[in-house]
Amino acid sequence: MAEELLIASTELGKEERYKVMLPQVEAIVNGETDFIANVSNIMAIIKSTFNHLWVGVYFVRAEELVLGPFQGPVACTRIFYGKGVCGKAWMEGRIIIVPNVDEFPGHIACSSLSKSEIVLPIIVDERVRMVLDIDSDSLNCFDETDAVYLSKVISIIQKLYKESLA
Repeated sequence: MAEELLIASTELGKEERYKVMLPQVEAIVNGETDFIANVSNIMAIIKSTFNHLWVGVYFVRAEELVLGPFQGPVACTRIFYGKGVCGKAWMEGRIIIVPNVDEFPGHIACSSLSKSEIVLPIIVDERVRMVLDIDSDSLNCFDETDAVYLSKVISIIQKLYKESLA
């Protein structure tokens, strides 16, 4: 298992940094069977690669999302179904990109430093099991490039989740 991270230069574009990051995500989880350890390291890799304000997952537990592994400042511990960006992504089962969180109706401000956000549902067996939430302290930080490459990360997490159930 790879336990040293090669940080892509900030001089590289967003897509190039994702292309450096993805093989490292695959390497860090290779051979490790603990789901929480793997997700924790994936969150650290994303945070280290892009220096976002906050990167983490929330697990679906009954009718709420419960905080899982994350990197960044203290976060909301529980989010109700349909509430905020995370709850809406869970409810709708789709990626949500928010260029300016102040313009998102019902946004939950876990940190006043958050300016933009992307949330991706992690669907296994046709049910949202968790969401990946990433916040930036810059406006308009996330776009379709993030959605495409973070979906590749989601595929890795989905596989790990299924293996953890076996």
